[in-house]
Amino acid sequence: MTSTTTPGGLARFNALEEPAAHAALLEVCASGAWARGLLARRPYFTPDALFAASDAATAALSTADLAEAMSGHPPIGRPKPGDPTSSREQRGMAGASAELRAEMLELNLAYQERFGHVFLICATGRTAEQMRDAVVERLGHAPGQEYEIVRVELTAINRIRLGRLLEEEEV
Repeated sequence: MTSTTTPGGLARFNALEEPAAHAALLEVCASGAWARGLLARRPYFTPDALFAASDAATAALSTADLAEAMSGHPPIGRPKPGDPTSSREQRGMAGASAELRAEMLELNLAYQERFGHVFLICATGRTAEQMRDAVVERLGHAPGQEYEIVRVELTAINRIRLGRLLEEEEV
């Protein structure tokens, strides 16, 4: 298969100079190791090939790489100001009551104190109550178990963000 049959967004991504492609990937996931892993496998001929490479790169992240990836995610209920991606992803919190927002703030702090990093969940399509219930459940996990759940959540987030990257007019 040639790049002329590659979907438009994927062809644009494949054609980017390495620094621009690296910057675009870091917008998807803040882990430098993840971004380098995807860059090393370019060009991609199908979105599924890109998603598979992302999944493999996420699976290979060390604990330090996961921490780096999580550093790019704001706490649930507090999207980055002016960042449409985090606002869109956390849309489920938009209509939450003041009480639920306060509860999420407390739970986020408890989670961060217990595990040393932000509570990471693929928030797309989840309600505020579902996210609250997830953090409550996950507070009871052992750190090793939680890191593997974080890896699964990050895999899902990266797939969604890569899909959006491929839909953009300009990458």
